Amino acid sequence: MASEFADTRVLITAGASGIGAVTAKYFLDAGARVHICDINEAAVSRFLAENPSATGCVTDVSDERAVAALFTVVEKQLGGLDVMYNNAGIAGPTALIQDVSYTDWHTCLDVNLGAAFLCSRHAIALLKAAGGGSIINMSSTAGLFGYPRRAPYCAAKWAIIGFTKTLAMELGGDGIRANCICPGSVSGDRMDKVVAHQAAASGESEDDIRKSYVSSVSLKTFVSPQDIAALVLFLCSQAGSKISGQAIPVDGHSEAVQ
Repeated sequence: MASEFADTRVLITAGASGIGAVTAKYFLDAGARVHICDINEAAVSRFLAENPSATGCVTDVSDERAVAALFTVVEKQLGGLDVMYNNAGIAGPTALIQDVSYTDWHTCLDVNLGAAFLCSRHAIALLKAAGGGSIINMSSTAGLFGYPRRAPYCAAKWAIIGFTKTLAMELGGDGIRANCICPGSVSGDRMDKVVAHQAAASGESEDDIRKSYVSSVSLKTFVSPQDIAALVLFLCSQAGSKISGQAIPVDGHSEAVQ
């Protein structure tokens, strides 16, 4: 797989930390040319210092003008595009629906859904010019089940699945595949914050919240960023060349959240 990705041009949103950074490093190790963007300037600087073969910039991918500027940079740095990985997302508010403000609702959908639309819309022309490629979107197991106290996040992740399937149908004739990944609970700083917020909102302990997350998982475990990165590379590889329009869970097999 390493030689297969030599000179493959990859753009990863929210690529300076967490799942995005791990995936970027996997692609770099496989010989790809990687551009990351992230809203966190310090994280971008740190990632580029640790990975000097990558390029990157600070971008708010929920902002239409910022995304247009991002793709100007990507064309300059990479000269085209073969893989668009829409990884950016936020947890959104942890509250009952009647307690969620319309502003928080919109902010969550803008980042988790709107950013994937904006980046995909700009990426399509570059992927067509390359003769095909791959779009990977991030959904969640929250896009498969209802999810109490996470209505905006859940709604956005359900929508990502429909958006992905439509991309696959519209772009398949151009050799462009579109898939989305539905992670379960992914270990890391972001999940720690989600657990803390949910504990505060519900009055339960963080330990009890963590146990509740794996109680309906057959493997009784969180997944790792590396688990997600491995699937991204597979879907973008020759081995995954006939997979498109799919929503693929990486979650240890989750049943519906109770």
